[in-house]
Amino acid sequence: MIAVQCKMARVALGWGVRDLAKSAKVSPDTIARFERGEHLRSATIESIKMAFEMAGIEFIDENGGGAGVRFAKPKADASD
Repeated sequence: MIAVQCKMARVALGWGVRDLAKSAKVSPDTIARFERGEHLRSATIESIKMAFEMAGIEFIDENGGGAGVRFAKPKADASD
């Protein structure tokens, strides 16, 4: 996950910096630093990414196009 994906994911969910910080169990300043492009520990970035994934966001790698985010396809119910 890169900084612009973090911003896009927050907008997609309608989350502010404080909402993401609470979900990722980091400080709002940490989120702001990341979105400004400052270096964070990989474990911190992983915590932020996991918070988004738990909320239904999927990250798209830069594979010929730009990096992005989208809502994950709902998982099939095991009872179906």
